[in-house]
Amino acid sequence: MPEDHSDSGTPGRSWLDRITQFFSGEPGNRDDLLELIRSLRERDILDVDTLGIIEGALQVSSMQVRDIMVPRAQMIPIRANTHPRDFLPVIIECAHSRFPVLGDDPDEVIGVLLAKDLLPLVLDPSRMERFNIKDHIRQAFIIPESKRLDSLLRDFRVSRNHMAIVVNEYGGVAGLVTIEDVLEQIVGEIEDETDVEDDDYLIKELDNDEYTVKALIPIEDFNEHFGCAFSDEEFDTIGGLVMQKFGRLPERNEQVTIGDFQFTVLNADARTIRLLRVTPLLATQEN
Repeated sequence: MPEDHSDSGTPGRSWLDRITQFFSGEPGNRDDLLELIRSLRERDILDVDTLGIIEGALQVSSMQVRDIMVPRAQMIPIRANTHPRDFLPVIIECAHSRFPVLGDDPDEVIGVLLAKDLLPLVLDPSRMERFNIKDHIRQAFIIPESKRLDSLLRDFRVSRNHMAIVVNEYGGVAGLVTIEDVLEQIVGEIEDETDVEDDDYLIKELDNDEYTVKALIPIEDFNEHFGCAFSDEEFDTIGGLVMQKFGRLPERNEQVTIGDFQFTVLNADARTIRLLRVTPLLATQEN
């Protein structure tokens, strides 16, 4: 009788055979593979971090650029006809390393400007007066929003680009995506010293009937918590709804009223709103 090692001292043989079968083109699917991998975690063959990375890698293969790109409304572009004294403060404030350069037409992509290429202007101010942005820009890497993330990651690696400009089916600028955005889908959020540390909450109640709310909370969850009925047909998150109301990326402490709520921006980076203070106006009026 053949010896069964599935539960004996050599458990690796059973799952290794199943993985080999999956990649050999024999019957099997993604769900089966995920089930197998998760079973390895339950048996302590894989740790939690490794499992997360594998799941992220599998997820990336089924996602498109439009799923993770920074939308056009949240981009920080540089206009080709702008003088350095006008755009340098923006570059310093948002602390990004790469910026899309656009022409008079917002769908005209001129190239990409690297912040480090502007350092000579700081060291030699006389060069600023004869500055021509076309002498400093790099060629833009332009991709369709339907491009798959695994394919994009491969292209990033081969071309050594770190940022791509995303265009829609009509050739208009739809947004941008960076290699960090893709990697974060695999390994989780990559924070640096400029990122703000957030607690593990979406809604936190404060005094005086006010709340702090993370902008990424789904509108459906916001409605359920506050008993309201904001539409989620155009936007998934409350941050997207607030951004639409402003019509631009707001600055800290700016306020806007939507329905029966006043939203105050507590934290926003150069791409998106991150944290809001929410004041229900009906509660304020009752007090």
